[in-house]
Amino acid sequence: MSSHRRLVSPVGPLHLAANDTGLTHVVWLQRDHGLPTGDGSAVAIRIVDQAATQLGEYFAGRRDHFDLPLALAGTELRLAIWQALARIPRGRTITYGELAARMGRPRAGRFVGSAVGANPLSIILPCHRVIGADGSLRGYAGGLPAKSWLLAHEGACLI
Repeated sequence: MSSHRRLVSPVGPLHLAANDTGLTHVVWLQRDHGLPTGDGSAVAIRIVDQAATQLGEYFAGRRDHFDLPLALAGTELRLAIWQALARIPRGRTITYGELAARMGRPRAGRFVGSAVGANPLSIILPCHRVIGADGSLRGYAGGLPAKSWLLAHEGACLI
């Protein structure tokens, strides 16, 4: 067994990886190169299994939030932005500028966009809930059809 796995989902194939601290990646197979493999420990294997189960429940409409240990690596500001993603409620959207303002950095919209785009835990940290200032869908690692599907699945109303 390994601490990484491919997961078939309604929005395309995902790659999950973990170490013994927590889930490290939920990334899109079609977009990423050099996929992470995790550390192979029994704990990491269990975390990947839990993530696959919880994602399956989410896609089936039986889960609104995730309860997994996360092992994020990044700068202090990126970590703060990624943690802020987890506080965006299901079925709601927020703009990059609004997210920057919530973090006390109202002029950092572009940096927030960059950090959101580098989110290593797609869906788990719901970067799909971040939209453009005009209400339009902006770039998404899984592609705009996946972002649209996820928002519709969550019952989000777009402008």
